[in-house]
Amino acid sequence: MRRRRFVAGAIGTLSGIALGPAQARADVPSPRTQGWQAVPAPGSTPAAQLRRVAAAGPQLAWAVGEEGRVGSSQGRGLAMLWNGSAWTKTDLSHLNHTRLSDVAGTCATAAWSVAQPAGSGSPLLRWDGTTWREATFPGQGEPDVRLNAVAVGPDRQVWSCGSRGGAASLLHGDGERWRWLDPLPVASASLYRVVVRSPGEVWVCGDQSNGGGWSGLVARWDGSWTVLPPIAGLRLGIADVQSAGPDDVWAVGTEAGIGGPPGRPGNPALSHWDGTSWTRVEAGFSVGSLSGIAGDAQGRAAWISGWNYQDQSRSTYLHRDGDTWTVVRGPANAAPAPYLNDVTSVPGTTGFWSVGMTSPTPAPPTEAYSERLEA
Repeated sequence: MRRRRFVAGAIGTLSGIALGPAQARADVPSPRTQGWQAVPAPGSTPAAQLRRVAAAGPQLAWAVGEEGRVGSSQGRGLAMLWNGSAWTKTDLSHLNHTRLSDVAGTCATAAWSVAQPAGSGSPLLRWDGTTWREATFPGQGEPDVRLNAVAVGPDRQVWSCGSRGGAASLLHGDGERWRWLDPLPVASASLYRVVVRSPGEVWVCGDQSNGGGWSGLVARWDGSWTVLPPIAGLRLGIADVQSAGPDDVWAVGTEAGIGGPPGRPGNPALSHWDGTSWTRVEAGFSVGSLSGIAGDAQGRAAWISGWNYQDQSRSTYLHRDGDTWTVVRGPANAAPAPYLNDVTSVPGTTGFWSVGMTSPTPAPPTEAYSERLEA
């Protein structure tokens, strides 16, 4: 049986502790708030959620996800555009996609997304400044092609991770010419995120089979693959990765554990690579998930989006202050039980965006949701 993918909306104790690079705990005051504000994301049809967000600057951002989902039935793709003052829903009626899974962009006419099709084969989408349209690439329409994530570097080179022919791989191009790179040299691997650190250097993360379940997977492409040792865990999937260098890599995700009823919440997983080995770091709460990680202007991991199952009254983040991670809460009374799927920095500022949904269950009346930390 195919192992479970790392997806948003899974049912996943706020302890008020600070987190260092080791497992030790340190007593600190209760988790604090730090300027996060809810920003309306209107116009979607419940159940709706925003899965990923990307920003080109304070006046331009994109967010994508799904809407119109009822129970186990498939929904429709959802895309929103930020113009500096408000989110507006983008018309996708000309496309036939059940979900937009990821988004990346650098300017008004250089944004990209990947989608889940109603039929077979994953499409690659390009924003032309007005609407989203399908782009041509090798393997387009093939039933075994899956594009799960996308990233764009400052040089506007586009990277998408997924699989073709049953092998995990990267699709790379400049918007006109595309090629599939050498497959990841890991058997039975799934890739969920791709992150550009510098031109020609990208990082991917996901999971890999370990015989009785799956372990966390992180790898780097810089002309060839370097696969870091697996992150040990009980059914552990890595949702996002942030690299400030070969000896400073942070990975976040969720560990499903063993057994339990359907929908049983998992455990947040936070790990650091120091160039030699992985160290698991406590997340400050024990039941829930970590979904995204964003860097500061120097590329150092700065904010992590999460979900605390045992305290769902506000959104939950981890914020890095020096070598310490601290639990930070979002705004009060902004949503019934906000669930965050992603966090990203706003280039040229010290601000950040996060997106998700108004409750952890993708069923009506759940709506799309976003928060912003002002520069």
